[in-house]
This record gives sequence, C-alpha cells and structure tokens, in this order.
Amino acid sequence: MRIVIAAVGRLKSGPETELAERYRKRAQQTGRGLGLRDIEIVEIRESRADDAQKRMLEESIALANIIPDKAVTVLLEETGKNIDSAAFAAQLGQWRADNRPAALFMIGGADGLAPSLRDKAAMRLSFGAATWPHQMVRVMLLEQIYRAVTILSGHPYHRA
Repeated sequence: MRIVIAAVGRLKSGPETELAERYRKRAQQTGRGLGLRDIEIVEIRESRADDAQKRMLEESIALANIIPDKAVTVLLEETGKNIDSAAFAAQLGQWRADNRPAALFMIGGADGLAPSLRDKAAMRLSFGAATWPHQMVRVMLLEQIYRAVTILSGHPYHRA
C-alpha cells in the first residue's frame, strides 16, 4: 500500500521541512516490512483567485484529480474525528489488510475544501480543536504515520 499526503501549499526550506522529511523517511523505512511501498508528498499550488470560494473550489479540484483508483481518502480538518495513535495505527493496518492500493491524506488550503470533496472522504481526521498551521499539520501527520507503523511492527517508539 502507498501512502500519499496531498497538501495545498509548499513547505519552504527550514526546520519544518527537515522534520517532515525525517519522519517521512523513518516511516517509509519501517513501513517496508509491513508492505507499505512508499510515502509520497504531493504539493498542490495554492490558488491565486480573489474569492475564497473560488480558491477553495480550484484547490479541491486539483486534489480530486490526484486521488489514485480505489484509494482510501482521509481529510485533515479541525472538525474531523480526533483519535488516538493506537486507533490510527489499527485503521492503517485495516486498510492494508483490505488490500487498499493507497491511502491519500489531504491537507487543504487556508479556505478549506469543497463540501463535495469532504463528502467523498472515507475518514475526516483532526489533531484537536486548535487551529494549526498547514506546515505543522503535515509534520504531525507524518509523525503519526511513523508512530502507526512502529505500533504495527512492534517497535518500542510508541509507549502508551
């Protein structure tokens, strides 16, 4: 199974990028033994439209166009489900057991995502009620993916 993180906007060089890449590499390396082929980041260009609704629609269309066939889609948003790391790992493991070819995690832009895209998501995930910068959401997601694969592999990184 592939894991794809599709995010509106780019991470610029700096500590967030370095930390995100560190967790991506760790997760990919640990995940190989579990049947995870790749952990890929796809950055979607932010819309330059003047209107927030139009920006949201353009960015949502760009995200919808990269969803792999039969992929599980997970939307990161503040009103999503707040689950613990063990439950996240179990869900990832279930998708793998179901032979899903990919899990696509979507991080929208500042204006959010179109309702049509939200409605198609298999899961809506939140990292709490606080509003987080998109750069931090990407780092936190990659850390949770790494934590999930360590839980699934029995590695001691996660201690609950």
